Amino acid sequence: MRYTTSQPKNFLYVALPLLLLVGWTSKPNDNALQIPITYYKLNNGLKVVLSQDKTSPIIAVGVYYNIGFRIEPKNRTGFAHLFEHMMFQGSKNLGKMEFIKLVQKNGGVLNGSTRFDFTNYFEVMPAHMLKPTLWAEADRMSGLAINQANLENQQGVVKNEVKVNVLNQPYGGFPWLDMPQYANENWYNAHNFYGDLADLDSAKLEDVHQFFKTYYAPDNAVLVIVGDFDIAEAKKFIDQYFNVIPSSPLPNKPDLSEPRQEKEKRFTKEDKLANKPAIAVAYKMPDKNTPEFYAMGLIDQLMVQGHDSKLYQAMVQEKGYTDVVNGGINYLGNMFDYNGPMVWMSDMTYDSTTSADSIIHQYDKAINELMNNITAEDVKLASIKLRSSLYDQIGSFYGFGKLNLLASFALFEDNPAKINDLENEFNKVTPELVKKTAKEYLRSTNRTILIIDPKAH
Repeated sequence: MRYTTSQPKNFLYVALPLLLLVGWTSKPNDNALQIPITYYKLNNGLKVVLSQDKTSPIIAVGVYYNIGFRIEPKNRTGFAHLFEHMMFQGSKNLGKMEFIKLVQKNGGVLNGSTRFDFTNYFEVMPAHMLKPTLWAEADRMSGLAINQANLENQQGVVKNEVKVNVLNQPYGGFPWLDMPQYANENWYNAHNFYGDLADLDSAKLEDVHQFFKTYYAPDNAVLVIVGDFDIAEAKKFIDQYFNVIPSSPLPNKPDLSEPRQEKEKRFTKEDKLANKPAIAVAYKMPDKNTPEFYAMGLIDQLMVQGHDSKLYQAMVQEKGYTDVVNGGINYLGNMFDYNGPMVWMSDMTYDSTTSADSIIHQYDKAINELMNNITAEDVKLASIKLRSSLYDQIGSFYGFGKLNLLASFALFEDNPAKINDLENEFNKVTPELVKKTAKEYLRSTNRTILIIDPKAH
């Protein structure tokens, strides 16, 4: 379910006969990112993003499906993640493990993951392997091998993953899996995304068939290619392999909205495997693409990112409560690759001689300082840090970081060229906007506190 990009687990339009006339060439500002983007859609609704980069003879290919664990069926918790595993069990023309062998024997890497609002699959390959990589992805989109043996096998794999990564791990699921269940009210945002073992056991073969038919259709997906390839040739292969796959009627998306939080929530979770207490503090985020959303991106930099951040200075340097402060927007990705309610969160372990209230006091102190003393210089520093982080992300793992952002903006907003506008949006943030955002979203009544109590110790 989780992976990092450092370890495999972001024109001129010429119409082809079977393509819709919906492509364009992005024209970014000279002073911002200038990532070349060709964007169009096939007749079956598949979104296609092409971004050429001749720096090295490598390509990254990704297929993102607009289904994550947030909207998986009720009484089928963990089903989106289970299905991610099913997608590696073979397809119409590729037997079990043959997709993986195709990639690895040609010097490539591949992986997939399940996130809040998408499930993705990607390959990083030598440039000359574009055609077979596209063929293989189209083969499993059009004809996944769904049978009882594969289902039972992967049910066992996922259940073991839950046991190893969550149930039998100290701090297992803390806070990335736990916090949404405590902070949110809407079931879609608040259920156990990894899956209850009983729900995983109860999945039937007909459920898998229906899930595939419903969500793994081309009109619910985006295909992204970045790297060293010829655009005309890529379009030809995409038309040949993907345009023949039929679309599918998509269900209405459920209501994911959360009520405004009016009271601080505090919970304690017993963890007999943990050797020290831990705390996570989460604040509900503003809606995406609002001015406050971008302000929260800078607040994140000022409050928790780096050793110069307010929380690191307070918790580590001044008080010595901990040696590491983790934090960010969207623990399962970044602040751009989700499409629903989200929290800004931070967490740390601490000595049992320290009280949770002492830590919370430092949060309040840092937030008050932010609201009362924020300057233009502070905003400039946060912008520089965020710009550095964004460029690191875009350049990470042979183009996958760029692919991930392009896919997310295409999938959720129908606008992959937004990647070239991000810096301008953050440049609009002023100290006054930071104050306004902090006052509304960093208020104590908008936060959820989760404390790990190591009872066995």
